[in-house]
Amino acid sequence: MQDTKLTVRPASLADVPSLVELRLANAEAHLALDAGTYRVPQREAVVRHFTAMLTDEAGRDGVLVAEADDGRVLGMIEVLVHSDPPEHRILRPEPSAQVHTVVLPDARGLGVGSALLLAAERWATGRGILYLSAGIYHRNVDAVRFYSRHGYTSAGLSLGKSLD
Repeated sequence: MQDTKLTVRPASLADVPSLVELRLANAEAHLALDAGTYRVPQREAVVRHFTAMLTDEAGRDGVLVAEADDGRVLGMIEVLVHSDPPEHRILRPEPSAQVHTVVLPDARGLGVGSALLLAAERWATGRGILYLSAGIYHRNVDAVRFYSRHGYTSAGLSLGKSLD
């Protein structure tokens, strides 16, 4: 696979089965990180999610795939655009989005994630988005390292408390 030519392109409805497999594999990996936080979603829910995203005529959010020259989808990135804060909030409106990157385990280290992230940044810039974030679970050291290598830095701290 080292000599595989890679194409990054917008996902289509024909990619839904690959997107579902990527999401479910990613869920299993996160479940191994922390079973108290993560779950494996129902396959049909994931199918509905990606089908809805790819048939949304407004095209608010984006899904890009990295495809090998043999047609195999090696990874995906979702770009989920944030809504502006309501007028009563103190946050300034800033066009922003969150990215979620998934690469097949056997394709990691080959530049697939980097190609997806670069394409997502171009996609976002072309839509006037000024800020991208990546919500990373702190125990996912590979993801923290990946995004850090691409210039993503800590953007605050989220505190929480379980009320059960």
